[in-house]
Amino acid sequence: MKQWAYLLLFATAITACSKTEDQQASTLMERIQTLYSEGRYAETLDSIESLRAQFPKAIKTRRQALTIWQDASLKMAEADVLLTDSALQSTLIEIDQAKTLLEANRLRQKRDSLRARYDAMCGVVRMIHMRQKSNQE
Repeated sequence: MKQWAYLLLFATAITACSKTEDQQASTLMERIQTLYSEGRYAETLDSIESLRAQFPKAIKTRRQALTIWQDASLKMAEADVLLTDSALQSTLIEIDQAKTLLEANRLRQKRDSLRARYDAMCGVVRMIHMRQKSNQE
């Protein structure tokens, strides 16, 4: 009976001394924050996915990472909207300057594709804003 008591005491001591998942995830979380502050958003998202896989029970850390995930995704989507809008504007100018009907039609096809991408990315930005707002409440 004493052996079981000692074994139980030993197991309790080991468990009490081990780090929680949140503590173990803190170094990865620091890296995530560094990547985000450096503007390396794709790497930030990759690191957050790694954090989720490695530390599924680190609830507090994962909540912090969710906020950074949304912010990084928003920054990437906004940058994509700007690039797409710029490409769309230049394509519209090129359509007016097209020399042949074939060239104009190909540019119109490109314009339609860019418009679809622009609309989709604006939708992504709106969804991220809505999720951020719901997380704040």
